[in-house]
Amino acid sequence: MYVRDWMTKRVFTVSPDDSVSEAARIMRKRGIKHLPVVRNGKVKGILSDRDIKEYLPSKATSLDVYELHYLLAKTKVKEVMKREVITTTPSTPVEMAAMIMHDRNIGCLPVVEKGSLVGIISDRDIFRVLVDITGVRHGGHRIYLLLEDRPGTIKEVADIVRKHGFSLQSILTSYESVRGGYRRVVIRTKGKGNFRAMKAELEGTYRDVEVIKG
Repeated sequence: MYVRDWMTKRVFTVSPDDSVSEAARIMRKRGIKHLPVVRNGKVKGILSDRDIKEYLPSKATSLDVYELHYLLAKTKVKEVMKREVITTTPSTPVEMAAMIMHDRNIGCLPVVEKGSLVGIISDRDIFRVLVDITGVRHGGHRIYLLLEDRPGTIKEVADIVRKHGFSLQSILTSYESVRGGYRRVVIRTKGKGNFRAMKAELEGTYRDVEVIKG
């Protein structure tokens, strides 16, 4: 799966010379937190609601609400925006985009192709990826295990799942914060089968296992 599969293609933007009040109005109306700043199709910066909030306190101590509105109306986006913009491409694996956003503590990545803005992927899109790839919206039973890291261990679990009439909806695995030689695995099932028998066999076979009825 790639950024192009999950990015938002309809991107709301502002120009460097737009007012901050206009940018804030777009954010409120569209329910978004980030606006790429674009000139002639090229990304020149990024403006977030956090940038606006951080800009205001230094100006707001002695101003009333009307003066604040006036200040935002006369302040241009280029005075507040972040000029160093981290971007991605449509062909970037979506998990790489998620890692960049996490590691750099940013909420979105403008998507650029051949120098032009073609989309945006945000933390909200990444949440949608997690929901979709796990299949949680479609229900099913959830099986959590700590498995030995050797060939065939996931197949052994899958065989038990299928034996009792279920199929596999998703499989997730992680080595993070797990002792050497093991890995965490989460399996979500689909279909109708004998839940009680499956749960009993899994709990009788594995020591570290949790089976939750969906």
